[in-house]
Amino acid sequence: MTAPLKSVDSAASVTDLMRDIGQKARKAARVLALAPAQQKEQALLAMAQAIRATTKDIIAANEADVADAKAAGITGSFLDRLILNEKRIEGMAEGLEVVAKLKDPVGDVISKWKRPNGMTIERVRTPIGVIGVIYESRPNVTADAGALCLKAGNAAILRGGSDSHRSSRAIHAAMLDGLRSAGLPEDAIQLVPVRDRAAVGEMLKGLNGNIDVIVPRGGKSLVARVQDEARVPVFAHLEGINHVYVDKKAKLDMAREIILNAKLRRTGVCGAAETLLIDQNAPKKVAKALVTALLDAGSEVRGDAAIQKIDARVKPASDDDFGKEFLDAIIAAKFVDGIDDAMAHIEHYGSQHTDAIVTQDKAAAAKFLNEVDSAIVLHNASTQFADGGEFGFGAEIGIATGRMHARGPVGVEQLTSFKYRVRGTGQTRP
Repeated sequence: MTAPLKSVDSAASVTDLMRDIGQKARKAARVLALAPAQQKEQALLAMAQAIRATTKDIIAANEADVADAKAAGITGSFLDRLILNEKRIEGMAEGLEVVAKLKDPVGDVISKWKRPNGMTIERVRTPIGVIGVIYESRPNVTADAGALCLKAGNAAILRGGSDSHRSSRAIHAAMLDGLRSAGLPEDAIQLVPVRDRAAVGEMLKGLNGNIDVIVPRGGKSLVARVQDEARVPVFAHLEGINHVYVDKKAKLDMAREIILNAKLRRTGVCGAAETLLIDQNAPKKVAKALVTALLDAGSEVRGDAAIQKIDARVKPASDDDFGKEFLDAIIAAKFVDGIDDAMAHIEHYGSQHTDAIVTQDKAAAAKFLNEVDSAIVLHNASTQFADGGEFGFGAEIGIATGRMHARGPVGVEQLTSFKYRVRGTGQTRP
């Protein structure tokens, strides 16, 4: 059973609570930075077992959250992100096991060289320290984020959404069981125990220097607030305005399967395709087949004038539709004049998240992969592969579109920094 949510009587109380959480996290981070790989692996495997053992409790907590969400009028992709079932809970447990078995990045020698004066220099991976994660709706982030931070030797401060607080607490209780069984401090993974929004503000201030990085997972308004107000570095993406460009030398059957999957597999994820670009030089049957397939599969298509002529069901697209993250069964579609026009469109309307080209032309594919400045670019594959698990990371704490060292899916390695170890034999600098 999870403990009841704490209540606070004033902003000062929230500040004191969060300051205490930050101090505990920093203390735990010092322990984790030196924890053996085997001990962290043991904790993660025990967490997976605890999650499986408490599946009924997690589902019961989640059902209460979902009932409240429905009563509040929450629908569509946000509700889908909130819902947990046995399959998704088993997915969380399996994700923990995958992370547990990943190579421990801490202490990994990234590079090594010897200077003319005889000194040897190594660049070595180290934990970042304390990671603050602020998320909405997705209770599974509690497990994913906690596991990845732990594997990389970092303490985590998790602030889940108020709409998923029961679910997150039930998952967190299982995480604590794993920490205890491995002899690691419970403060290594802390879940903020209040729903007061002031707690988020305190995290964005950095908790008196005790948070090193903030990772937001949620809607555009949350991410925008974090990026605007955070006084510490942020790993994030604001939107996933993702494109699939179907080149004139694409295989029709492949293009059809890719666009249907990219758009409709899960419409509410950040890797879902939002715009279809079709080379106007492709055979006419290509555009007709793709547009018809989308419409028949239940997707609304908003197209330019030429796309509208293909099928009466196509709705007119506004200019805003080509820069919109629908997160729904809606896609914008237009013709472009070859790969350069497609890349120009992506540069203008995209969010540098994930973009794909479908083609059998190796030169066109190489040009797209080299020149499209997005965190993830794909050739002949669905944009829904924009996911840390699919990259072999076990899970992801989020996807970043900035140009810092953490870009694309943020997994274990991206949650480390590095330091230099220099070994000499008495050298002094002249």
